[in-house]
Amino acid sequence: MPRVYRLETPLGRGDVEKLEPGDVVYLSGLIFTARDAAHRLMLELLERGEGLPFDTRGLAVYHAGPVARRRGGGWEIIAAGPTTSMRMESVEPRFIEATGVRMIIGKGGMGRGTREACRRHGCVYTVFTGGAAVLAAEKIERVEAVYWLEELGMAEAVWLLRVRGFGPLTVVIDARGSDLYEQRLAEARRRARSLAAGLAREVRAILSGA
Repeated sequence: MPRVYRLETPLGRGDVEKLEPGDVVYLSGLIFTARDAAHRLMLELLERGEGLPFDTRGLAVYHAGPVARRRGGGWEIIAAGPTTSMRMESVEPRFIEATGVRMIIGKGGMGRGTREACRRHGCVYTVFTGGAAVLAAEKIERVEAVYWLEELGMAEAVWLLRVRGFGPLTVVIDARGSDLYEQRLAEARRRARSLAAGLAREVRAILSGA
């Protein structure tokens, strides 16, 4: 059975270092969305020394392009399913270092660069169940702010969200750089080799007795 944690942002390094691949997290507090364009824009601002409109340190970045509608004087998120995370792989290591995020939420896994950045900077990569956009939206208490909406459009804008019990989030890459998918793949290869060796022994036994 996986271990289950209920965590709240801002996360400290100790909060994420106790997590292991396969653990399940339910997250409360502030998270923000960012896809390709938002990653690049935020990095450009930070690299120019201009800063960001909110403090990202200890927060979780969610690879998602929400669907939102106006409600009263604010916004309501009606769907917020995860985006395929590998789209952000080329910029994610720099993003982790520059923003100080402690958790990434996405879909489908990430690469070697992100694994190394998680290890170096104390971050974890988690996945939210694909196809559960409405479930994700139900865990959002409110929209705190939206940034660069006119410049980037609704899906690529950065949405700062207050969530409660956001999950289940499965830890895929931990703060030591261990990868659940790589572990499962290695185990599958070991089993395949063991199965092949067993079949070979059976064939030899049959042939020797023929």
